[in-house]
Amino acid sequence: MKALITGASSGIGRDMAYYLSDKGIDLILVGRNLDELKKVKEKCKSKATVYDLDLSIKENVFKLYDITKDENIDILINNAGFGLFGNFYETDLEKELNMINVNIIAVHILTKLFLKDFIKRDKGYILNVASSAGFMAGPKLSTYYSTKNYVLKSSLAIYEELRHMNSNVKISVLCPGPVETNFNKVAGGSFNTKSATSEYVARYAIDKMFKNKLVIIPTIKIKLAVFLTRLVPTKLLLRINYHIQNVKIKKYNKNKD
Repeated sequence: MKALITGASSGIGRDMAYYLSDKGIDLILVGRNLDELKKVKEKCKSKATVYDLDLSIKENVFKLYDITKDENIDILINNAGFGLFGNFYETDLEKELNMINVNIIAVHILTKLFLKDFIKRDKGYILNVASSAGFMAGPKLSTYYSTKNYVLKSSLAIYEELRHMNSNVKISVLCPGPVETNFNKVAGGSFNTKSATSEYVARYAIDKMFKNKLVIIPTIKIKLAVFLTRLVPTKLLLRINYHIQNVKIKKYNKNKD
């Protein structure tokens, strides 16, 4: 088998690469940091190919598909993504547009193009990495939450289309809570609750993907939190989320000083 992983130079993507490699699955690793990708490749036990591509550039997304479409990929993992803390009216527009390009546009393009190939072969796995944020709106992290809503809901819709086709192609969506990655450094915030390790989340996600689990939520705490969002009134939930994000920003700024 062969898997393509975006955002593979660190965090969840890196640890997914290690876990799949341990299973003897060959890899195509994609990210922006070539040096880090090479380090991941060196630690992989199976064959690994690396491509340093900035997926915020749409042409690079199509380029990635063109150079890998004949590789008979069995698993597509759309993991690349980042966030940005701050009030919507204050956050940098260019950074937000890049976020939308990576978190939504790249995921949309790669999912669509590889899905067509998978359907023709009537096999394959797609794992889209969303977030527990995909179930909510996130004041002070609004664009990130919105992008993960897109990834979650589009993945669910594709699942139902495939089910009606009686297709053997499987799609899953990973919705973790806080994870120990570079997310905070890039986004400008600090989680105020204990984070799961990227290794645990990666292994949990891969195991559940192979069991055809649709929505994958690691840890009981986050599963409970997601369930409770269905019971809390919308305006109250917004207030709670605003407070949570505000604490993250204050903690980050305090640690930075």
